[in-house]
Amino acid sequence: MSPATGAASLYDAVGQPTVSSSGSVHFGCQLSTPAGCYGPDQIRTAYGIQPLLNAGYDGSGRTIAIVDAYGSPTLNADLSTFDSLWGLPEVNLQVVAPFGIDSTSATNGAGWAGETTLDVSWAHAVAPGAKILLVIAKSNDDADILKATRWISDNFATTQADVLSQSFGEAERCMDPGLLTRQHALFAKMTGQGITLLASSGDQGAGQPTCDGSAYFKSTSTPASDPYVTSVGGTDLIAEGVSGAYKSESTWNESNIFGDAVAGGGGVSIIYSRPSYQAPVQKSDMRTVPDVSYNAAVFQGVLTHWDATPFGRPSGWYRFGGTSAGSPQWAGIVAIADQIAGGRIGSINKALYDVGKNHDASTYFHDVADGSSNSIPDLTPFQGEPFGTPIEGFTAVTGYDLATGFGSPIASALAPYLAKNGSRGSNDSAAVGSSNGEHGSKHSH
Repeated sequence: MSPATGAASLYDAVGQPTVSSSGSVHFGCQLSTPAGCYGPDQIRTAYGIQPLLNAGYDGSGRTIAIVDAYGSPTLNADLSTFDSLWGLPEVNLQVVAPFGIDSTSATNGAGWAGETTLDVSWAHAVAPGAKILLVIAKSNDDADILKATRWISDNFATTQADVLSQSFGEAERCMDPGLLTRQHALFAKMTGQGITLLASSGDQGAGQPTCDGSAYFKSTSTPASDPYVTSVGGTDLIAEGVSGAYKSESTWNESNIFGDAVAGGGGVSIIYSRPSYQAPVQKSDMRTVPDVSYNAAVFQGVLTHWDATPFGRPSGWYRFGGTSAGSPQWAGIVAIADQIAGGRIGSINKALYDVGKNHDASTYFHDVADGSSNSIPDLTPFQGEPFGTPIEGFTAVTGYDLATGFGSPIASALAPYLAKNGSRGSNDSAAVGSSNGEHGSKHSH
């Protein structure tokens, strides 16, 4: 599974902080119209997280587990800089690499280092009281990532994980069928342990890289497509850059900006049949994704400090995009819901679909229904022949859709709802079908 957001580098340097018009505004991109980047205060306001923090619900007593490959050699220093600028408490972080860490190329290492920093920083920004357990896989080979994930479950008595964030993936058919079956069984076990499972839906829109990485083809991403997992898609959030006041959202699609497949993942699984919780909202016989979404646009991205000098890149502040950013932030919301509940809420998919299909869904979700899509344009002028594009994607409509799911969270209402209605151990599975896979490697979203 591969680095920081697929084929495109989904981050952009914003320089050092120079603007200080208020305590939460330090960058010029926060002051543009519309805002071109967001700090923690703006995101927490836009998605209704701040009222929960004001009420004392910050994830205290709960543990967010994050799996990434290779890790980051500058993580602790980056987190210290991040926390200092935004006035956050020091993160309660435990880092383990239970199987060692292999060497890799500078490009691959840089991608995963940026991913790791993004994941930990923004899980902490949303749930600053939660403990974060970062488990580093020895490589981004599927088997190694699965082994790191299994370690969380096998050592559950000591890890005490409440929620797992997975900001990586690959096309379903590219994962070895045997590993796919073992992954599904592991997710069933972890759901039974009460762990909420989240994964990014992908950053190539309705496509995924082919198994040899030479082109794109229409596909959903694993592990996000597994029925035990809550799949987090991507939106382009427009909020006020100083106050964070929510204005609007559309399906994340920056393909024309990057000249590459850069959009929120979504589509129909070829592996998993439709789980019962999706029956009221979609007619396909197969599992569809995403379930929910979150801001993923690079040029409305989240601000993160990353010292990339070990990889020959500048140290400084970057705005990050990709569905990678959504999974750890949703994990923070789940940790807050666990705190409200006084224990693990476990699988949330049934609860999400129960409320999402109802007439009062607008209390809990920002529904994206503007007709935007995760289609990928013809990339031949940029990438050459053959490249497998254009790829017709899916359109954001009222209610559930395969572009943004039910939309993004209104956490002030959704977290208490999930605290009351989470369904530990009851999320149904789906049969694993045939897969013409080849052993691949995960890429981070």
